[in-house]
Amino acid sequence: MDIIAVIPARLASTRLPRKILREIAGRPMLAWVYQATHRCTGLKDVIVATDSEEIYAVCEKNSWHVRMTSPEARSGTERVHEVSNQIAADVYINVQGDEPLARQEHLDTLVDLMQDRSIQVGTLKTPMADGSSDIHNPNAVKVVTDFSKQALYFSRSTIPFDRDRVGKIRYFKHLGFYAYRKPVLDQFVRWPESSLELSERLEQLRFLENGIGISVAETPFDTVGVDTEEDLQRVEKILRERR
Repeated sequence: MDIIAVIPARLASTRLPRKILREIAGRPMLAWVYQATHRCTGLKDVIVATDSEEIYAVCEKNSWHVRMTSPEARSGTERVHEVSNQIAADVYINVQGDEPLARQEHLDTLVDLMQDRSIQVGTLKTPMADGSSDIHNPNAVKVVTDFSKQALYFSRSTIPFDRDRVGKIRYFKHLGFYAYRKPVLDQFVRWPESSLELSERLEQLRFLENGIGISVAETPFDTVGVDTEEDLQRVEKILRERR
């Protein structure tokens, strides 16, 4: 099975300008993401998808595979779709460019998940510790799944809701890694943004509203998506300790 990882990378981020090229522990954020993804032996290729000439130049300088995509792309998923129209594969994995704590294990888990050819869309979750600040943090997306590990819902709200305050609820954080087969990726970009997607600002809800199941594999390895200067400093500390 041919599996390609695509790292959508844009420079025009709003909350943290130029974040994809900001240095963390002496290396650009993109370098951490690319090199962690490249360690996964189950991938045929790793490609950065960007609309930035500056990012393109950084990739070429470091001998990273890169493709220019349209500046009109509204999301990372649309950039992955552009790459899927240029390079044939069985599965495309979307690795967010602002996830510098990405690990080989995240990719390995998704590759293993997608060996089941009945799965059209796959993603990851990780358990949140009791009392974690992420449980009530709207920037940390929560996911609930059924007994067959299919997503029931994703939300920025705290789900499930502990109505009786029993304190024994297991919460899972959704991690922004996705695996798609080509036919469902083609469908996704044709559908309009769905009502739940617009409400939560979570594009994976477009799949659920259109009746496409999302299989969710569990990983013990959490990540920190970088959206603010505080996130950047938190990740820098983690990576320096890890090294």
